[in-house]
Amino acid sequence: MAEMSTHERVGRMYAHQEADRIPITDGPWRTTIERWQREGMPEDVSYADYFGLDRFAQFGVDNSPGFPEEVVEETEQYVVQTTRWGTTLRNWKHITSTPEWLDLRIKGPDEWRETKERMTPSRDRIPWARLEATYPRLREQGAWIEAGLWFGFDVTHARMVGTERFLIAMVTDPEWCVDVFNHFLDVNIALWEQVLAAGYTFDGIRWPDDMGYKYNQFFSLRTYRELLKPAHRRAIEWAHAHGMVATLHSCGDVHPFLPELIEIGLDGLNPLEVKAGMDPAQIKRDVGDRLLLHGGIKLFSSDHSVPDSVSLEDFRYIVELARELGSYAG
Repeated sequence: MAEMSTHERVGRMYAHQEADRIPITDGPWRTTIERWQREGMPEDVSYADYFGLDRFAQFGVDNSPGFPEEVVEETEQYVVQTTRWGTTLRNWKHITSTPEWLDLRIKGPDEWRETKERMTPSRDRIPWARLEATYPRLREQGAWIEAGLWFGFDVTHARMVGTERFLIAMVTDPEWCVDVFNHFLDVNIALWEQVLAAGYTFDGIRWPDDMGYKYNQFFSLRTYRELLKPAHRRAIEWAHAHGMVATLHSCGDVHPFLPELIEIGLDGLNPLEVKAGMDPAQIKRDVGDRLLLHGGIKLFSSDHSVPDSVSLEDFRYIVELARELGSYAG
């Protein structure tokens, strides 16, 4: 079988057809990149080009409230800063980890109403310069290009309201939660409609919405069906109406949600987090004919991201192994 471009290869995966080989991609931490550079990877070459990975690209739009971003404190070890989402967080400089959330501006519906007014789909929220500079080259290179969406439970509880507070609200004030989900998605879609109207096309949408943790989910199946599933459905239907596939990144154990996601037409799922209880081989047997699985089956990468415990040579070896074992030739 002749060698395919990434676009051809990934397209066949979503169609559940054989390609020349499985696509290979991954996401190393910043500190992993630093380690690889110390071990011989040139600083002026991207890791994807260095290892010969498939060409993936994603563009995003800004549907945030646009609060001021300021550095509150900085030391040799960490930076404390405010974000455009209305949070204050601490990030370590030389260690890769999730941020430490120190303060969240939005405590309930009152603060949300004020915040919502700041979230409008204006043209300055679109990365026109990056699109103009890089999009034509990506198409020439045969890349798989995605439109990034940002809505749902994950962004709301982690970036704006706080986990405990928002989980309680999903029971005591579900109307507010649904309004948050829908407004985020409304602004996303309105911004992407402007991009599409300018003549750009995308192969798929992808959005992060972590709904699980280790061996369990943040909320019940009933809560998902009543509050969040309609927004997921609307995003997927919008993508399909514009000729795009839809892929969800959802960390943790999301086993109970798989039939629901398939029912609303989801095309792909990532990252199949094994350490949280996901079983890629069993999921492949159960739903692999209806869902592209990204994280070990069909489209290779680690089941989340590449930590800095992985050496340059170890990652080179796994890429070579994936290329060899993932070939459909012969």
